[in-house]
Amino acid sequence: MRVWLTGGTGFVGSNIVHEAVAAGHEVLTTVNRFLPEGSLGYETDRVDMTNAAAVTDSVAVFKPDVVIHCAILNDFGRMYTDRRASWDAYVGATRHCAGAAEAAGAWFILVSTDWVFDGTQGGADEDTPPNPVNLYGVLKVASEMVALERGQAVARVSGVNGMHRARPDSPRAQDPGFGYFVASIVDALSGDKPFVVWESDDINMIATPSLASQCAELMLRIGERRLGGVFHCCGADSLGRMELARLTCEVFDLDPVLLRSQPPDPALMPGVPVPYDTSITAPRTAALLDHGPSPVRTLLERFRAEYEAAV
Repeated sequence: MRVWLTGGTGFVGSNIVHEAVAAGHEVLTTVNRFLPEGSLGYETDRVDMTNAAAVTDSVAVFKPDVVIHCAILNDFGRMYTDRRASWDAYVGATRHCAGAAEAAGAWFILVSTDWVFDGTQGGADEDTPPNPVNLYGVLKVASEMVALERGQAVARVSGVNGMHRARPDSPRAQDPGFGYFVASIVDALSGDKPFVVWESDDINMIATPSLASQCAELMLRIGERRLGGVFHCCGADSLGRMELARLTCEVFDLDPVLLRSQPPDPALMPGVPVPYDTSITAPRTAALLDHGPSPVRTLLERFRAEYEAAV
């Protein structure tokens, strides 16, 4: 299968590239400024995602079977100060990618997020109407509509953890969401340093953790089967930040005594509403992909194997 994707040097995108190449697929990812060094095993193309012609040309030349749109403008400040640029980077880019895929006869998958929900209705499934509380969520919902109205696929991820395959040595830090949370804990505690688990009503306190590599596998399966609609690429268990931290200590054989708890530094907060409980379920995804969601312990054990293979 030929896979054309955006954001392949980012966190989730790099895992899609890694799993696709490992499965024997031919891959091209768009890049912006950063390009990993060494033998890549895949193609790259510098493409302005807000330029419809550039996107269409790149897709047409590569002739993919699947187009996966993963790239985002990951800057809350700019989202609010330059809303036109934000709309173009999210909704416009999604429209360009979906249109290019359609013209090339490829299947289209948009990577989305559990932050399309407002954090008050835990256990949302694929049919639960989204109701975002911040601009990021709004832009993702609008982008989802582009894909769904064309009969294509939306793959939502939740509390994604795992290895960054393009930047394995990049600094990791806790944020108001769950991304990098486990890696941040492991990095600190394996060096006998304390780790402060953020706990506050103003951050994403409950989620359904997933593993980036498994999310990638599920997305590739969606593409192979050319399935449309909403999919939830997540694990089986919803839990809070401290609960996940303690389970991480168990699986990685780390000392939980080094864990601390306190509210986040206000200077590190995005200054916009953050959904509190974004736990989701995946009955439709499980049925259509023949995939029983993995318990969080299983995901952490797989993550430990990936982590140790990389160090």
